[in-house]
Amino acid sequence: MEQLSKGQRLALATAAPDGVFQVGVMARGLALDFACFGLDQSGKLSDERYMTFFNQPKSPCGGVELKAVGEDATGFAFDLGRLPASIDRVTIAASIDGGAAMSQLSEGYVRLVNGTGEFARFAFQGADFAAEKALILGDIYRKDGQWRFMSVGQGFNGGLDALVRHFGGAVAEAAPPAASAPAESSAKINLAKRVEREAPQLVSLVKSAKVSLEKVGLQAHAAKVCLVLDISGSMRHLYTSGQVQRFSERILALGCNFDDDGEIDIFLFGKNAHQAQPMSLGNWATHVQDIIKRYPLEYDTQYAAAMEAVRRHYFPDVRGGERKEPFKAALPVYVMFLTDGTNTDQAKTEQQLRWSSKEPIFWQFMGIGKSMKGKKGLFGQTITASDFPFLEKLDDLSGRLIDNANFFSVAAPDEHSDSELYDLLMAEYPGWLRLAKQQQLLP
Repeated sequence: MEQLSKGQRLALATAAPDGVFQVGVMARGLALDFACFGLDQSGKLSDERYMTFFNQPKSPCGGVELKAVGEDATGFAFDLGRLPASIDRVTIAASIDGGAAMSQLSEGYVRLVNGTGEFARFAFQGADFAAEKALILGDIYRKDGQWRFMSVGQGFNGGLDALVRHFGGAVAEAAPPAASAPAESSAKINLAKRVEREAPQLVSLVKSAKVSLEKVGLQAHAAKVCLVLDISGSMRHLYTSGQVQRFSERILALGCNFDDDGEIDIFLFGKNAHQAQPMSLGNWATHVQDIIKRYPLEYDTQYAAAMEAVRRHYFPDVRGGERKEPFKAALPVYVMFLTDGTNTDQAKTEQQLRWSSKEPIFWQFMGIGKSMKGKKGLFGQTITASDFPFLEKLDDLSGRLIDNANFFSVAAPDEHSDSELYDLLMAEYPGWLRLAKQQQLLP
C-alpha cells in the first residue's frame, strides 16, 4: 500500500486496469459532506447530473456512486469505463456548513481500494488548513489515454455552494431570512434562563457543551438525550465518590443544548434493566444518590435488556426486535452508555446494536478503566490488549445499516476536562447524523 503525499500522482493502470475501484473517505472531528464532480476539459461541471453527493448518489451512467467502502461509512465506487468521453476529470471534495472550519479537523484520509484491498492512501489533518470550509481532496483524471489519481489536499473558502459555483454549477438561492427571525428559538432562550435561575452551578457546563457543538456546526441541533448507567457491584466506588453524579451533570448540560425540556432520560443496567426517573433541572443535585437508594447495585452486567428498553421507550412500535425497513423519526436520540466492565450477554447486545442501526439512535459507549492499549511495554513493545475488547468490537461491528456507535475509554469519569469530554462526545455523532439522513432515518 502506497502512502501518498500532497500533489503526488499515481497511475491507475496497474491497480485498477479495468477502471473499477473504490475510494473510502474519513474525517474525524467534523461532520463533512463528501461529493464528486465530473468535470469537462475546461474544468467545469457541464452536466450537473455528474455531481455525485448525498442528494444525487449516482451518476446517470453508473460510473460514480456514493456508498460505504469497507470500514468507511462514506465513499465512492468508480467504474471509469462507463464515464462518457466528455468527463475528463473527477474531483473528490469535502465541505462543511455552520460555524466550524477545516482547521478543527483532527485527522482524515482518502484511500483507494481494489478487489484485493487498499492500494493507496492520502492522509490529511486540520493543521494543514485554516478557516476554509471546503477541501479538494483528490483528482481522478485522464492523461495520455490512461486514468491517474492525484492527491490534492487544497483548502477552499466557502462551503458546498461555493464549490458548485467554482465548478460552474448553479446553486438555488435561498430566500433571505425574515428580519425579525431570532438567532435562537425562544424555547432555548427560556431554558437558558431556567438554568441560570434553577441550577446556576450548571451554567458553565452548558456553555462548555455549546462551544463543542458550535465546533461541529450543531449549535442549533435538536435531539433527545439519554444516559444509560451501569449499576453492577463493581461500580460502587464510582457512585459513593460522586463521580457518576458529576458525570451525569455533564450529560444533563449536553441535553440542555439539544433539547428545551431541561431533562434527560435515565436507564440502568446490571443483572436487570430499569428505567429511572429523568434527571432534570429540578432534581439534578441528588438524582444519582436517589437512584442508588431505589435501585441497589446488582451482581451481573447485561447490556442488551437496557438497549432494548431504550429502543422501546423512543420507538414504542419496535417491541425490541428487528425492523424490516428503516424507521424515520423527527428527532434523533443520543445515548450516552457508561460501564466499567464487560457483559455476559454479548450476542444479544450485538443483535440490539444491529437492529437499532435501522433507527435514528446513536450509541456513545464509554468504558471506565485504565486501558493500556497502544502504550509501550517494559521492552518497548506496543501493548495491544484492552480492558474493553467487546466495546471495541461494537464500535466496528459488521452487519449494520449504518455505523451507529462510538467508543472510548477513560481511567475515571472525570479524567477529561469539560471541553475535552464534549469534544469526544461529538467525535462521530455529526457523521452519523449525515448517514442517518442519507438512509431516510431523519428528515
